[in-house]
Amino acid sequence: MSNLMETTMTPDLQSYIDKREAYKAENPKARARTIAEAIGLSEAEYVSLDLGHRSKEDRVIRLKEAWTDILAEIETLGDVMALTRNEACVHEKVGTYKNFEVHEGAPIALFVDEKIDLRIFLMHWAHGFAVSAPNAMTGKTMHSLQFFNKAGEAVHKIYLREESNADAFETLVSTYQADEQVPLLFEARPEPTPSVLSTEKPDSDIDVDGFLAEWRALQDTHDFFGLTKRYGVTRTQALRLAEGEFTRKVSVGSARDLLEKAAASQTPLMVFVGNKGCIQIHSGEVVKLMERGPWYNVMDPGFNLHLNEEHITDAWVVRKPSEDGDVNALEVYDANGEQIVQFFGKRKPGIPELESWREIAASLS
Repeated sequence: MSNLMETTMTPDLQSYIDKREAYKAENPKARARTIAEAIGLSEAEYVSLDLGHRSKEDRVIRLKEAWTDILAEIETLGDVMALTRNEACVHEKVGTYKNFEVHEGAPIALFVDEKIDLRIFLMHWAHGFAVSAPNAMTGKTMHSLQFFNKAGEAVHKIYLREESNADAFETLVSTYQADEQVPLLFEARPEPTPSVLSTEKPDSDIDVDGFLAEWRALQDTHDFFGLTKRYGVTRTQALRLAEGEFTRKVSVGSARDLLEKAAASQTPLMVFVGNKGCIQIHSGEVVKLMERGPWYNVMDPGFNLHLNEEHITDAWVVRKPSEDGDVNALEVYDANGEQIVQFFGKRKPGIPELESWREIAASLS
């Protein structure tokens, strides 16, 4: 790859670089997301401060907005670490990106595999970078692909591991390097997405009887999203309206309780974590659980989960009918009505839920 031209240093750009260096000097192990917030940038803007190709070990390359083409090439990297997060939960999964699909007529893509299982909503993807930089904790160079929405918030990241195909990474970066390598500094800060609760209609405007009747008639849990859209209800409003029949409010510590019971009983789970641009799924058992400050963690080979319990304000056990019998879940929410994490018992279409999972769901107080 040819060297990139050095970016012209504007006063604004230099001031942010100076702020960054000052913050890092006092907080040498701080992560990019934390530093960006501290100096008043989105994470995407922060990453773009270092645009330029100094060496394979120290560079940031802006990528073309060719998301489906790039994603179709990710399998060539071999085993990598996939990371999807929201404000309160981080989901990390090791594996190879296999079985790539794009929905015709809709900007939705999927990777469907036991290890890397993703639902990608491309209408929320706006910026992409290839990043090679020392890890703040270890000092070891990390190579990654990082994708962000219009507001500069991370939607998905892919990190190379020692066993990954470094040559394929170089080929991908060379192929999809954007023509313009200009730092991303928003002239005007994008408006934040309105909170879910701020858009909620009054209960009196909802046909509750019709909504619950259609809930009773569900044959596929995937139809629930369409049901809420038809009746104009938010997710948490739906859970509240169905309380006593299909939903049960449980304690904010229920996620920890569930993980401990699943580990003790070796009950395999499905763990969904996402944001508006991506949902990432783990299917399997959880074993090693660890508390560290406000974060409750799963630290298993191939799967890590980091859940900030201080953000949890609501948790619900939710039952949905299906042609395979009832499907139970624990859904966890923050103060803005945004879903943090969702747990199911591991199952496949055509197979009823495990009885051990139903016992765990029923036991949550």
